[in-house]
Amino acid sequence: MVEAVQEVPDTGELGRSLGTVLRAYLRSVHEQVDDLPGGPRGFQVLSVAAGGACHNQATIAQLLGLDRTVMTYLVDDLVKRDLVERRPDPADRRARQVLLTEAGRRLLAEVSARIAEVEDQLLAPLDDAERPLFRDMIGRIARARPADDADPCTEPGSAC
Repeated sequence: MVEAVQEVPDTGELGRSLGTVLRAYLRSVHEQVDDLPGGPRGFQVLSVAAGGACHNQATIAQLLGLDRTVMTYLVDDLVKRDLVERRPDPADRRARQVLLTEAGRRLLAEVSARIAEVEDQLLAPLDDAERPLFRDMIGRIARARPADDADPCTEPGSAC
């Protein structure tokens, strides 16, 4: 009598795959943001500040998972390079807004174009129809994360 072999699902496959893709993405992105204070973090701050929905410095730090002290030093470096400016938040004078300067907008556009090329190379194994589908699916997963990781810029009553 032959015993039936029960297949054990490989639950590590998703983790390995995500890790491989993330490492490749981060390695390539790092090369594209070396000229930016804070590298990828600096790019993320510029991107959020450009988005228009969230300018409060503390809220941007929360959104990006940055310690407030790290955020302060990062914004200091971006200010020194004339990429952003700080202004008192009209909704809360104790808080500071982070706003892009014209130089910040230009550099963000340049770096965004370089990162788009990285993403195109990373997604090259997918065909033209699969790429937007993949982006949509990964976005849905990200938006479905637990409430404690929620985007503070889109939460009701947010400080943005």
